[in-house]
Amino acid sequence: MAINKNHEFDELNGVKCAIVEKNVLPERVEFLKKLLEFNRFKVQVIPSPAPKVAAAPKAETAADTELDAPIPPETFTVGVTDYTFNTTNALYGRLLKTPDGHVVTPAYWQQKESVSHDELPYYVERT
Repeated sequence: MAINKNHEFDELNGVKCAIVEKNVLPERVEFLKKLLEFNRFKVQVIPSPAPKVAAAPKAETAADTELDAPIPPETFTVGVTDYTFNTTNALYGRLLKTPDGHVVTPAYWQQKESVSHDELPYYVERT
């Protein structure tokens, strides 16, 4: 059981892992996998379980429900085999590096920036 919401761990593919992110799209999985593997973490990815929804009222025909039901996007859970990994500590402790040698910033992690601008602290407003 996790100490708090920021340090979750679970068993992914039969290996105990620290959860990096849940319910991520395939594009985000590729970004995280490349970044974490560059930083020498072993990454585990599994499909996220389907979201729990309330039972829909019964429709008259099965064909009607198939057309009306929206298809949720396929999402994944990403974890690393180092179960002591904590995303918050890694980001604000400046422990992760980008392939071009910069420190991973919160904006780079969230994919708001394509290049990590680590010359300024995260709390300084950028113009």
